[in-house]
Amino acid sequence: MTTPTSPATRTVWSDLVGQRPTIEVLQHAAAGVGMTHAWLFTGPPGSGRSNVARAFAAALQCERQTGCGECEACRLGMSGSHPDITWVKSETSVLYVDDMRDLVLSAAKFPAIGRWQIVVIEDADRLGTPENPRTGNALLKAIEEPTPKTLWLLCAPTVQDVLPTIRSRCRTLTLATPGTRDVAAFLTGNDDISEAMAGFAARASQGHIGRARALALDEETRNRRREVVSIPARLTSLGSCMTAATTLAELAKQETEAITADAERRELAELQSIFGSERKDTASRSYRAALAGLEKLQKQKAKRRVLDVIDRALMDLVSVYRDAIALSVGAPGLLVNEELRGDVTVVARAASPEELLRMIDSIFTAREQMLEFNVPPQLALESMTVALRLPGGRG
Repeated sequence: MTTPTSPATRTVWSDLVGQRPTIEVLQHAAAGVGMTHAWLFTGPPGSGRSNVARAFAAALQCERQTGCGECEACRLGMSGSHPDITWVKSETSVLYVDDMRDLVLSAAKFPAIGRWQIVVIEDADRLGTPENPRTGNALLKAIEEPTPKTLWLLCAPTVQDVLPTIRSRCRTLTLATPGTRDVAAFLTGNDDISEAMAGFAARASQGHIGRARALALDEETRNRRREVVSIPARLTSLGSCMTAATTLAELAKQETEAITADAERRELAELQSIFGSERKDTASRSYRAALAGLEKLQKQKAKRRVLDVIDRALMDLVSVYRDAIALSVGAPGLLVNEELRGDVTVVARAASPEELLRMIDSIFTAREQMLEFNVPPQLALESMTVALRLPGGRG
């Protein structure tokens, strides 16, 4: 058996923060010990599910079966350009059944240059629900009886988010949320970020590596977060609640527009390039149909991105109320929002720990309303902020 690479060597595993037990399992699997045809990686946002899947896929193609990080297979795998590693990531709320059927056909092919034909599905939680499992059912047979050289790597927040028929056929590995010290050390070591900024970003991101990096490197991201976490102390009247809901919705809209504008222009240019002069023909049904399809998809992507941005803001709000509970009960240590200790103190003094827990519950209720029941964000946010109004502030 090939032994796992030394931790001192820079390999495909080197940037996985706080996941040593998982890495050891996957290193041995890549070397042929404990290997299976389907894996499910679960863990909270920021735990690095897709990064773990990327590293494992690269290691499985590695010429040395270790994930050495030096061979061509490792480099192609980590860059996302290996011809035998297919990435599936949904930018809408669901993965579509027709796309999955096409994926099943391509996954059955023999590897072109690698050891395996690997399919990575980053959003396996969007394969459907027990009530509407069509998309997942399209994959079920392929995952249940894969071809000898086909591997499936699925990612989802929790096991319960994945259809029972799918998850029962996978080996599950649950990732941990990286600790604040690990995240801060990663930022200082990889991005040349000062210790003070790395410490702030690690705390504020609550272990989310990508979020921590954005907070450390981008002032606008820090400003948007500061605006969000300063909201709880201001919720003293009905008017302030309505204003806060609008602020949250507008911040999400602005961030989404910044993300999508360039991508939408690029997608439109690519479509126009494909159709060439035909797009200028007003009678061209094929171009008009393709354009309508693109516009519909872009609207779906934008809607999902708005919800994702709001979801992150809600988790930032939750961190304030958890900090307030920590102050109320005298828990030691730094707050997640240490730089806003004054605002957190205001919230802690205004509400009991029991009331603060109810406020956290109202945030998760709003999250469920938007993500699961398609309640318009403005409406859900208004209901939430009213529930977050501080006791005594009834004006």
